[in-house]
Parts: sequence; structure tokens; C-alpha cells
Amino acid sequence: MNIKKRKLPRVYDCINGLILLILSLTMLLPFVNMLAKSLSSEETVNAGSVGLWPKGFQLGTYRYVLTEPQFLYSLRNSLIVTLTGTAMAMVITCMVAYPLSKQWLKGRRPLVLIFIFVMLFNGGMVPTYLIMNGLGLLNTLWALILPPAFSVYNMLLLKNFFEELPESVEESARIDGAGNMTILLKIILPMALPALATIGLFYAVGFWNDYMRGVLYITNPQLKPLQQYLFELVTESQKLEQGIITGDYNVETDGMNLTPDAIRAATIMLSSLPIMMVYPFLQKYFVKGLVVGSVKG
Repeated sequence: MNIKKRKLPRVYDCINGLILLILSLTMLLPFVNMLAKSLSSEETVNAGSVGLWPKGFQLGTYRYVLTEPQFLYSLRNSLIVTLTGTAMAMVITCMVAYPLSKQWLKGRRPLVLIFIFVMLFNGGMVPTYLIMNGLGLLNTLWALILPPAFSVYNMLLLKNFFEELPESVEESARIDGAGNMTILLKIILPMALPALATIGLFYAVGFWNDYMRGVLYITNPQLKPLQQYLFELVTESQKLEQGIITGDYNVETDGMNLTPDAIRAATIMLSSLPIMMVYPFLQKYFVKGLVVGSVKG
């Protein structure tokens, strides 16, 4: 009986690992296929013979994308929006979550209920557009930064994390004469680094991947974010192909794979690169911060 009991967990672990491996491959293989297309020759891409490994290796597609002015404009805009928006969102979230984590705050419960209500219900797309228009934020990067600069979900995660921190630490700091802002900046935030890294990653990915606000609020080509440019590139393949055929894109084409599929693949790879470079450094904080911040309701 003991031998059977020992084998059951091993069998379960093997089956679970196999299922997770299959799910991981289903997510990874399309990404590898896009990378292979972006590095393959024009003939092999048009023939549809590119699988998981490049055929007719070349870097011309990336050279074309990196010299395309619209891509560079959009990359600059997305970097500005992501860095500025994430920094602003983190400041606002910390300033809201810290007071709401204190039991002695008067009106704390009604405020939390109000935040939860607005998380579940919002005014909608048209009223938001009218507000952006009334504030004169259309065709400005602030239209991409301000609306998502505060997330109730992230605030609740951080508030729950603050509630888990021992009160004795703050009491000791107050005895030494520290004020609320000093306690928050020099004691609470360093202790909350895992939660801050998790929330910061949530905000950064949200700003970086957001294309709908660009579609709604931005018509100036030089202000379009990268995801909006990528969205238009994917949905306007015929226009792109016609532009390449007629020579509307004034670039050197020797050694380049200028098929629409390859250009889309290269653009997607370059768009994903910044997030892939940041995530490994935050991964060790990610799971810990998310789990600890979800303990309390």
C-alpha cells in the first residue's frame, strides 16, 4: 500500500508536467514560427515552407523595419508612454493604497466600496472620448497616459500587501519621530518591493500592449503608439503589399525579405523585445508579490 501511495504522486506529477509542456509549446511554437519567417528569404516565405527554422537566412527584413520612420516614431511614443505612465501609475497607486490599508482611517470601508464599484462599472467609450475631447487631449500622448494611470485591481493588491506588514515597524518609526511620508518612502516601500515589482510589471505591460486608446484618440501618425502601428500593419496587408510592389517605400531592397508576412513577423518580434528583456529581472518578485497581495479580500 505504501508503494502504491508513493507512485500516485509521481504519476500525477508526470501527467501534470506533460500537460504543462504541451500548453507551453502551443504558446511558444507560433512565436518561433514568426521569428523564423522574419529571418527567412522571400522565396521560402511566399512558398509557405518556413516552419520552426529559418530558410535562406537573412536580416534584411529587420533592417527595413528599423529604417521605417513610422516604426521609429511609434517605438519612441510607446517608450515614453510606458515609462511615464508606469511611473505616474505607481505613485498614484501607492498614495491611494497606503492610507486605505490603515484600519483607523475614517470612511475607509465606503471608499473601498466606491473603488470596487468603479472597477466593475465605468462610463463607457463615448463619455470617455467626450472627456478627452473636452480636455483637449486628443492627438497628445497624455490621452494614452492619463486614463490607465490608475488601476483599482492593482491598488487592492498593494493595499492587501500593506495590511500584511507588521504595525510594530511603523510604531517604532513614529516613536523615533518619523512622519507618514518618511515611513512610506523609507520603510514601507522597501519592504513592499515584491508587490511593487508585480504591479509595475502589470502597468508596464498594460501601457505597452494598449492599442485601442491609440485608435480612439490618436490620428497624427507621428504620435501613434507601437501597438497601433502594429495593428494597422497587420490589418492593412494588402496596402502594404501594394506599396512594396509599386515602390512607395523608398528603401534599398537588396537582400531584404519584403513580403507582408515577414515584415509583420519582424515588427511583432521587435515590439515584444522590450518586455521580454525586462520580465526576467522582475520574475523572481512576480509570483511572490501576486500571492502575498491576494491573501486578504
